[in-house]
Amino acid sequence: MKIGELAQRTGLSVDTLRYYERIGLLPRAARAASGHREYDASVLAWIDFLGRLKTTGMPIAGMLRYARLREGGPATADERRRLLETHRDAVRAHVAELHACLAVLDAKIAGYAGDAQVETNDDHEHPSPDALRNRVARPLGG
Repeated sequence: MKIGELAQRTGLSVDTLRYYERIGLLPRAARAASGHREYDASVLAWIDFLGRLKTTGMPIAGMLRYARLREGGPATADERRRLLETHRDAVRAHVAELHACLAVLDAKIAGYAGDAQVETNDDHEHPSPDALRNRVARPLGG
């Protein structure tokens, strides 16, 4: 498929696709006789995976490291797994932090919903996200 179709199917701009190819996140595309890039449909799954890494906060440098290891084939499987495990641990920690922040927001909203006289400057009265994280991590009723 041509780069325009790839852009349409992935939601990435043509410029982003060219940039990803230039820095090595995407493999070099074959060229048609006209000189236009011709991408194999298999690149769609790779772009989807890169999007998930990006969404979960992996920096481009980490994605590039993974891409280079991927090019190394099966011999790099253990290193790729370790890289993804480290990233997964960081994502889990971030999710826990977000849950703690949601608990603070829920408590604040509940306070406003239950009492129209709630002080609007009482933000200091809520526990820190670290304190809430310990409560959030426990099962309900426990």
